[in-house]
Amino acid sequence: MTAPPRPLPVRKQDMLRRFDQDVDAWVSTASLDGTPYLMPLSFLWSDDTLLLSTTVTNPTARNLQTNPKVQLTIGQVRDVIHITGTAAVTDATEAEAESFATKAGFDPRPLPNYPFFRVTPTKIQAWREVNELKDRVLMDKGVWLV
Repeated sequence: MTAPPRPLPVRKQDMLRRFDQDVDAWVSTASLDGTPYLMPLSFLWSDDTLLLSTTVTNPTARNLQTNPKVQLTIGQVRDVIHITGTAAVTDATEAEAESFATKAGFDPRPLPNYPFFRVTPTKIQAWREVNELKDRVLMDKGVWLV
């Protein structure tokens, strides 16, 4: 039997806990000609943004520098967080970079050509089962609905 749908405040709290605990997200980008690319990357949630890092030669980095639109998915099919946003190369603060390295088990700072990208979410959705689809949007147009 399916559990009843979670109220939106509970769903947001669950989502924020997952942002703290989960390490990786599926990151979907597209080149200017529309060629899609999907890549798992570690992330850090910081000040309502997600921090990512990958080498500049990775198609994800190349795509984000020419087409900043991005989608990220965290979790499994029956407990998913789906994020739509825009990304830009950024300078992570020392605290963010240290937190990223600790969480990811990977420190891009000493590596050449590993920029950080900051993803600013414009829409965040979270759901577990079909009964949560109706109210799955937690953020829209960059504004929290909860």
